[in-house]
Amino acid sequence: MKSNYRAVVIGGGVVGASVLYHLAKYGWTDVVLIERDVLTAGSSWHAAGGFHALNADPNIAALQSYTIDLLSEIEKESGQNIGMHMTGGISVASAPDRWEWLQASYRVFQTMGIDDVHLIGVDEIKKQCPILNTDGMLGGLYAAREGHIDPSGTVHAYAKAAKLRGAEIVEHNRVLELNRRADGQWDVVTEQGTIVAEHVVNAAGLWAKQVGRMVGIDLPVSPMEHHYLVTEAIPEIQALDKELPLIVDLEGFTYMRQEQKGLLLGIYEIDHKHWNMDGAPWDYGIELIQEDTDRISDELTLGFSRYPCLDTAGIKRWVNGAFTFSPDGNPLVGPVRGVPNYWVACGVMAGFLQGGGVGKSLAEWMIHGEPQADVFGMDIARYGDFASNREYIKQTTGQFYSRRFVMSYPNEQLPAGRKLKTSGAHDAMAAAGAHWGNSWGMEVPLYFAPEAFVETPTLKRSNAFDLIGEECRKVRAGVGLLDISAFSRYEVKGPNAEAWLDRLLACKLPAPGRARLAPMLGENGKLKGDLTVFNWGDGTWWVMGSYYLRQWHMRWFEQHLAEGIAVRDISDDVVGFSLAGPNARKVLERVTHEDVSHRAFGFLSCRSLDVGLIRARAGRLSVVGELGFEIHCRANEHATLRRTLLEAGRDLGITEYGFNAVNALRLEKGFGIWSREFTQDYTPGETSMDRWIDFDKDFIGRQAALAERVATAGRALATLEVDAVDADASGYEPVWRDGRLVGFVTSGGYGHTVGKSLALALVDRELAEVGTELRVHIVGVERTARVVQPSVYDPQGLRMRM
Repeated sequence: MKSNYRAVVIGGGVVGASVLYHLAKYGWTDVVLIERDVLTAGSSWHAAGGFHALNADPNIAALQSYTIDLLSEIEKESGQNIGMHMTGGISVASAPDRWEWLQASYRVFQTMGIDDVHLIGVDEIKKQCPILNTDGMLGGLYAAREGHIDPSGTVHAYAKAAKLRGAEIVEHNRVLELNRRADGQWDVVTEQGTIVAEHVVNAAGLWAKQVGRMVGIDLPVSPMEHHYLVTEAIPEIQALDKELPLIVDLEGFTYMRQEQKGLLLGIYEIDHKHWNMDGAPWDYGIELIQEDTDRISDELTLGFSRYPCLDTAGIKRWVNGAFTFSPDGNPLVGPVRGVPNYWVACGVMAGFLQGGGVGKSLAEWMIHGEPQADVFGMDIARYGDFASNREYIKQTTGQFYSRRFVMSYPNEQLPAGRKLKTSGAHDAMAAAGAHWGNSWGMEVPLYFAPEAFVETPTLKRSNAFDLIGEECRKVRAGVGLLDISAFSRYEVKGPNAEAWLDRLLACKLPAPGRARLAPMLGENGKLKGDLTVFNWGDGTWWVMGSYYLRQWHMRWFEQHLAEGIAVRDISDDVVGFSLAGPNARKVLERVTHEDVSHRAFGFLSCRSLDVGLIRARAGRLSVVGELGFEIHCRANEHATLRRTLLEAGRDLGITEYGFNAVNALRLEKGFGIWSREFTQDYTPGETSMDRWIDFDKDFIGRQAALAERVATAGRALATLEVDAVDADASGYEPVWRDGRLVGFVTSGGYGHTVGKSLALALVDRELAEVGTELRVHIVGVERTARVVQPSVYDPQGLRMRM
């Protein structure tokens, strides 16, 4: 072990070994992995070793696909047998909604370009897995590239391949402390001495919590118990002439694969159990937890009914081991805000499936400054400090584990970690019938409904459809009031604030008293934000964006800070309401003595404004394409602002509405939103954000954006009218032209005030012309569609400028 390395990776499981391998593969060979015991000691050695194609996040699914491809490569490169069994796998459905979901998932795989997945019927399922009781089954999704590996062999293959590329591995050497040096490097204090390293990677698995606390952070992860059993040889399997496919019985809460001539049956039980929430004991390693068959008896009964041969099989061994889970079940990867050169790669509960993609992405991030793929779904910055709360972690990780195989719906609201943050007017809105969603811990109104109304979870249009439609029509015809507390707000001040913002944002900065839409790009020319910048004219600037990106954007801002700049997240201190609709100005005029006419307060203006008793800041803009005013106040004035506006608009028919209606209204206008039309995987040219870019100035990402401008993006954002029946597009559905895949849906829904099912889609540029006939799958069913003008409602945008 040397005294200096460029990077130290802490943790010798599959994730740490993968990170080490990818760092060395991409050119950083002065790297070392430190393991407190031996490689695999932790979760890796006892993992079931299965790998699956399905993931709800297509970007994560793509990284899983990369991992599967990588496995055979590292086996060849290292010379280490990984025990690869590419048996294929089937996810089976026994409920009508689940079968519809699998059909929709199949189409998402087509969008991703994965063509070795297809739907199969019950007879084919039985043919491929003769020991399976198919009673009640409706069908399945078959994936050719599923199977299982030898966990220990795979970790050692990563490790050997890394060492062949120049990396080092030191076992039996626990990290004791991590201390930041004055020069920005790290003192990594170990049992065998102190290492000076430029970068530290926390890939400590069951011990990630403790390694996080060494630098003052409390990672939102917790170990949880997980059972599987392995049988003795089973005659029915001994008689087969080929290996069984991996089976995931989604309604039965079990997964199965063949283990030699017996079975391995794993269980995700409803009655979950946490284990050592503060991290595993340091002396824990190649050990297991006592099995608890009583706690998992219900799921065991379902499993035994699916595989009748288990009734007479002998149990060779039980495995009850600990794995770490994050609140949403996805990994925690990337740089930690406020702790330079400290990286995480933990919470990877499916390490052998996702470890390759995690290692690749983190190595790219460390070396090149950005991962190649959009990995926000596993970025540590998707969580804020609130997620480090122990009770929050307990509730959310337990909820994820128990629902691992439970059917989820896009309109379903889950209870864990709720109500954490509420706006000042929350209780009053709840009394008025608000039904709530959740954004980064904040309760946000989705729609308003009569007392005792309960929305039915569904993949299609729900029983809230008409309620949302009525909200939309009232906003378009009169005036609507929307709680905008769940918008992020950043205050920028200082003598160099304007110059800093001018480089950070790709738009031309607004004049004093004006606001402007503001694309923000990475060095690669891809999007980093669809923001709004306000110049209040008093030396204060605001940048507004998506609430759930607060940690992500603050990390980006801080990475690019300069002298004479102060950036502050004021989202917890400043909240507000938006007025929108043709009567919005009439309401505002009744509560202010100031001139808010179009001449005095034009479109995209911003100013301080007295609203009733409140000294507010207001912007003349709207997210729904109507005459609108965004009114910002202090958090403790929120309830007063709501009451003031409702009383002023009572005889004008003012209505409160929620973000489900916002989605419908913005689709009618063709307005994109982050995570749908705009992501860090898309460019300004293909999303039409280039119309807001000032190419004559210098800004981050300018060279890449100029290159795209010259070459012209190969795809373009288009608005589609879909001939839907009882369901609307939601995202990632494939778009076809004469049987050829030509794009995919970014988001969709029903435009209630235009009476059309609408979708925004990225399609081949030559097909983005109005009138082009296309086809799109909606919940797995093919529907006709056509390209329409980008803004179906008020295409000239006159209503916003009233």
